[in-house]
Amino acid sequence: MRAVQFSRYGGPEVLEIVERPDPHPGPGQVRVVVHAAGISATDTKLRSGSLSFGADLPQTTGTDVAGIVDEVGEGVTDVAVGDRVFGVSDDHAAAADLALLTIRAPIPASLGFVDAAALPVALETATRGLDQLGVKDGTLLFVNGASGGIGSTVVQLAVARGARVIGSAGPRNQEYLRLLGAEPVTYGDGMATRVRALVPDGVDVALDVAGSGVLPELIDLTGDPSRVITVADMDAAQYGVHFSNGFTDGHGFHAMHDVGALVDAGRFWLPVDHTFPFERIADAHRVSDGGHVRGRLVLVV
Repeated sequence: MRAVQFSRYGGPEVLEIVERPDPHPGPGQVRVVVHAAGISATDTKLRSGSLSFGADLPQTTGTDVAGIVDEVGEGVTDVAVGDRVFGVSDDHAAAADLALLTIRAPIPASLGFVDAAALPVALETATRGLDQLGVKDGTLLFVNGASGGIGSTVVQLAVARGARVIGSAGPRNQEYLRLLGAEPVTYGDGMATRVRALVPDGVDVALDVAGSGVLPELIDLTGDPSRVITVADMDAAQYGVHFSNGFTDGHGFHAMHDVGALVDAGRFWLPVDHTFPFERIADAHRVSDGGHVRGRLVLVV
């Protein structure tokens, strides 16, 4: 099968399409014929070497995947050959013709492969953060970086829980945030002041998904570091803020089974900013590296 890998760290130019042996599912796994694969910031950080999970080179790439099951492993009863599923590549190899999945769910009937491939990691990260902050009906939440893939997901899931959401984004995405159900403010100098113009007493809790050095402002807005969580700022500990990650905190992939009802009811929509053919994965990484993506980037295999 074709797969994308990199044999050295660097820019998008280190990505190459190679032939690798076809994988086969073990117990609890399914194999899918990949139709689409999401491109995330984690993918680009692993490729550049700025993030490492200890894997040896060469490394494959890609986490989010959507496709059709064509083989099932021992003990699998939740899906069958021919089912449309989306989920997480077990070996971080979603950018390939075939992928193995343990974490998966049926694709909601109203979604195509491209839209489904945008969802898994964004859903998990957003749900984990909201759960840890205890966001529920009546919560006043501030989201730093609300227009990206994870931020867009956080806003809509929080609104679905009955929360009031204020979110930061650039000037071009202010109306977009209103469409998602948030009250927008622009990021940058004076952001906290703009938030307090909407809510003079501050907010109940804050979730940082942008990692843009605003944790002191979020602590000021909430009144307590324990009311702030970041999924993006590696300096969180020095401020007494919890850095949330799915490896140590438990994960929120249960959201993959729940989102279909919201999608079908028209209450959830994660836009795909751009799609790229398989052969142009380097271009997809360049766009991701540039930032300012609204929603997600997806590779069409």
